[in-house]
Amino acid sequence: MTSLPTPLPTEPEKFIARLRQSLADGSFVSLALGRPSGGEPSLDKLLARRVVLRGAEHLSLVWRHRTKDITKNLPQDEAVALIASQLAGPFQHAHLVTRGHDIQLALGKRGSWGLRIGKLAAPAGAVALPEPAGEHDRARQRALSLDTPFLAELGITDAQQRLVPAMARKWRQINKFLEVLTHAIAQSPLAARDAALPVRVLDFGAGKGYLTFAVQHQLLASGRVPEVTGVELRDDLTTLCNSAVARLGLQGLRFETGDIGQFAAAGGQNGPGAALDIMIALHACDTATDVAMHHGIRANAAIILCSPCCHKQLRPQMSAPALLAPMLRHGIHMTEQAEMLTDSLRALLLQASGYEAQVFEFISPEHTGKNKMVLAVKRASPPSPAQRAALLAQVAALKAHYGVTEQHLETLLAADDSAQVAGATAG
Repeated sequence: MTSLPTPLPTEPEKFIARLRQSLADGSFVSLALGRPSGGEPSLDKLLARRVVLRGAEHLSLVWRHRTKDITKNLPQDEAVALIASQLAGPFQHAHLVTRGHDIQLALGKRGSWGLRIGKLAAPAGAVALPEPAGEHDRARQRALSLDTPFLAELGITDAQQRLVPAMARKWRQINKFLEVLTHAIAQSPLAARDAALPVRVLDFGAGKGYLTFAVQHQLLASGRVPEVTGVELRDDLTTLCNSAVARLGLQGLRFETGDIGQFAAAGGQNGPGAALDIMIALHACDTATDVAMHHGIRANAAIILCSPCCHKQLRPQMSAPALLAPMLRHGIHMTEQAEMLTDSLRALLLQASGYEAQVFEFISPEHTGKNKMVLAVKRASPPSPAQRAALLAQVAALKAHYGVTEQHLETLLAADDSAQVAGATAG
């Protein structure tokens, strides 16, 4: 008896197989289903992300409607089966991103599926970044152990060295930050420097010191000599943190009271021109991020790490280009565009100042709404005059496109250039 040939897998089956493989090997980044047809008219898309619930791998599925979201957390196998059933009913498009590939499945006008698999390549000269943040991070991947003394001192763990549930998000944020910093150090000039030399760190807006303590601990644990200063405007927090440092007997860590602008311009041991290796400013509001970046550039810092907040400066200056006017007439879209423009200009200006710069998601939005980070790592050699001119031309073109007349980091750097020219002329 002749056996029937085994049917070849269809394009949707190939797509689902890719999805299963990415979940199995840990390369999964994101999944979105779109182009709904029929069914509920308010349905827009279906999003999926990895989570760990009660120690087991799940997918969190979010059906996004115009006026509401519906979320289901399902074990991975069950979730994948449900996703497969959603293809062509109601969704006609699926987009899977893994660490190495961009995979899209789409239903054509003639009723046939098309599968496109593109390979993702890192941009030339890009700084290697750690894996994206997610609930699926294993305990063994954590940069910190729960028995680290400062965690209990700051209320992240209890007296029995157990994670306080209310601090779980902060705990993930700290570990993710240390991953980013560790990778940045490995890519920076600090990697080749004598470990006996102190690593001078300035953390603007240190707050309660969670990340400042973590940086000191991580540098010490990696065999380096920390010299970490946290700068915080609120004197009560500075006192609180310095008291914790004294109780723990930590070396190479201190906190000072001050404003970012004042500290960068005049005060503190790390004042203008002082040597600085790592400049950190998380959630510095509006142009305070520009002041912090400028301070890092002037001090020739090897690494500048900023998580911008409150992008207010450019928004009032911006006008919508004619083509984008229908889109940017919505206030939320213009605000988002202002944020993108601000951080894009900052990245270009950092590149023109001799850094490799990237803008990326620091930690999943579920943990914090302020999840964008700008990372700049000092290059071995500065850009050529032609390269610098090309980068500054891109800055000028973007500003002109949106009608922007002034961006604070650019203004600060231009003032430095003018002072340098004036000094050279006087000499």
